[in-house]
Amino acid sequence: MAVPKRMMAVVITVLAVGLTVFGVVVAATNSTTSTVRKDPLALNGYPPKSTDLYVTLTTGSGVTLNANVEVNFTTDRVAALVHFPLVITTASVNVLLLKDHVYARSADVSNGPWLSAKRALPNLYGISLEMTKPDIDLITGFKETTLRRGYSTTYVFTRHDVALSHLFAGAKANSVLGSVRWSITVGSQGELTQTSLLEQTKHSTLTLSATVLSYNQPVHVVQPSTSQSEPLSRSVLAKLLSSTNFAALLIPSALFSQTLVS
Repeated sequence: MAVPKRMMAVVITVLAVGLTVFGVVVAATNSTTSTVRKDPLALNGYPPKSTDLYVTLTTGSGVTLNANVEVNFTTDRVAALVHFPLVITTASVNVLLLKDHVYARSADVSNGPWLSAKRALPNLYGISLEMTKPDIDLITGFKETTLRRGYSTTYVFTRHDVALSHLFAGAKANSVLGSVRWSITVGSQGELTQTSLLEQTKHSTLTLSATVLSYNQPVHVVQPSTSQSEPLSRSVLAKLLSSTNFAALLIPSALFSQTLVS
């Protein structure tokens, strides 16, 4: 089924935000253990050239997205197939992220135009370095629990009374207090295999998670030509950002900066 521009805008905005938050989470985090044969994601200390991720984002206000995301760290390009529910069915959208632009179109349209919008990405090469071996010791200011199972180790960080700001309300937005539960799972050599962030306030919940499906598989992302794309208008974005569901999205306003300096 064809996906309207408003739904395209939803995917563009939330996927870009999801990757940005994921970048912040991973960058806030670098261990050497022996290789275990059963660990299919072992990197042998070398930063990955690419990765395949399964990303989900859910909120208590009814927003649910899941996506298969392929990242090429050497070319700073991302391709994703995003699924989100409509009233009686599920829509799927292809999304491309290339440095400072995001492109999206319905997965059911093989040769239709791409909608495009400017959207800066986090430093993908920097993220690849941190995925090689997150430094858990840099994370402070949380209550920490460590869980070990087979060749995997999961670090769980919790913190209450965290100031959370509305994602789309601008710099002058008021903050609300909430709690954060952040988990990081690494493999036998300390490589990142999964991370998730749960935020809860009195009136809202947000869960963002990313699971690594593979490292160093070929990822080719081709940028659409000018003739194949058309801009996503500011009016559509403005309507999206003022909608009830997305106005409820929250991010830690100072949590990660405090984590790095405390």
